[in-house]
Amino acid sequence: MPDARMENALLSRRGVMKVGLVASTLLATAGLTASLSGCSSNDRACGFAVLRNRDLPFLQALIPVMLVGSVTPSLMPGANDATLHKLDSNLNRLSPALLTLTQQLFDVLAMPVTRGPLTGVWGGWENASPERIRHFLERWQNSSLSLLRMGHASLLQLVMMSWYERPESWAQCGYPGPPTV
Repeated sequence: MPDARMENALLSRRGVMKVGLVASTLLATAGLTASLSGCSSNDRACGFAVLRNRDLPFLQALIPVMLVGSVTPSLMPGANDATLHKLDSNLNRLSPALLTLTQQLFDVLAMPVTRGPLTGVWGGWENASPERIRHFLERWQNSSLSLLRMGHASLLQLVMMSWYERPESWAQCGYPGPPTV
């Protein structure tokens, strides 16, 4: 007679494998769909070197949520715009392979067919509440899928590096700036 604990462990492993397979299939399908539909084309947004028009709604909704506590509310619109332009500048210096991966991440987050199931944001990013965006970030940060955790880490690093590279961010965190020579 089989041990019940062993059966539960096998079901658990089997379940994890099924979830991994479904998630991998979903992401691969999304990437292929984005490529075939022209979603990955280079329609750069006006005033940006790398960011595309379809990237902006997501990033404009994401950045203020990530900068809460780092920027006073009255300065948030300027900080959002400055961070967005610095992020564009940073992306412009990435290797082609890393830039392609980042754009694929943005494509998955922009496409309605993948955005809803992966983020819980079923409408457009411009209509997503800060609470919904925080929930999406927490969901990805604590996901059992390493691909989503890596996506969260990438988004966090891109936005935070872009903000804290800017001199106006330094006073808030107590950094006096680089020494003058």
